[in-house]
Amino acid sequence: MEDCLFCRIARGEIPSRKVYEDDLLIAFHDINPARPMHLLVVPRRHIVSLQTVTADDEPVLGRMLTVARRLAEENGSPDGFRVIINNGRVGGQEVPHLHAHVVGGPEPVGPMLKRN
Repeated sequence: MEDCLFCRIARGEIPSRKVYEDDLLIAFHDINPARPMHLLVVPRRHIVSLQTVTADDEPVLGRMLTVARRLAEENGSPDGFRVIINNGRVGGQEVPHLHAHVVGGPEPVGPMLKRN
């Protein structure tokens, strides 16, 4: 998608604080971090969300998780981290391009969900 924010970042049209890139992915610091370490891991190819993936996407999905682990350790969260992938309106996805938030830091990230 030409006007997709993350596609434009992947093409270098919008600057980002990159921490990783390869043929399948790009990773960069979130511009509005929720934790001391908050990175986004994004496929270069436009994939809307996990709701649209197929078996053909397995290589990029696996790479997202292995890169997330490595980047968390290298960027200040060697004792653990959280990977969050929001999907669709109900899941809170704000940018319609698959991406994983990798969050952590020196302190625990807190409860997974707010309990009702």
